[in-house]
Amino acid sequence: MKGKTILLGVTGSIAAYKAADLLRELQERGADVHVLMTDSAQRFVTTLTFKTLSRNPVMGSLWDEETGWCPGHIELADNADLFIVAPATANVLGQFAHGLASDLLTSVYLANRAPVLIAPAMNGKMWDHPATQQNRVTLEERGHIFIEPTEGELACGYSGKGKLAGIAEIVVAAEGLLQG
Repeated sequence: MKGKTILLGVTGSIAAYKAADLLRELQERGADVHVLMTDSAQRFVTTLTFKTLSRNPVMGSLWDEETGWCPGHIELADNADLFIVAPATANVLGQFAHGLASDLLTSVYLANRAPVLIAPAMNGKMWDHPATQQNRVTLEERGHIFIEPTEGELACGYSGKGKLAGIAEIVVAAEGLLQG
């Protein structure tokens, strides 16, 4: 991963705090990680956390101040070697699948041409819902790689499939995509 630029999209799941550990693991392997956060993600973890850990500005809005002439979200997409979304909510999967660009993360996604790795985290009933599964199929047909959520006790109090996959599993998949 040395010298590779990775975009890390963080969405509004309780698992958002685990993205900080993912960021550190990617950096330890030499990646330059740039974090994009949805408004909902910023309710769980602050941009300051990711700015401090990544040593890069964190973008949370399409309206963040730009440093050059090129819109920030286009520049990020142009420079990416890999786009990881972890955790990915049902909402963002639906927006990706249907080409909606309602915020920074979804706009960067549409401008992105790098491989996409998605690690969902949500309530098990949401994960199993036919709409979520159809969105997953649509995204897999586009060549995106999914790291399935795991089984266990969920933050909502239920047990089932919906927990964010292990950080090590996500990192191994990212390494494979960058080498492939």
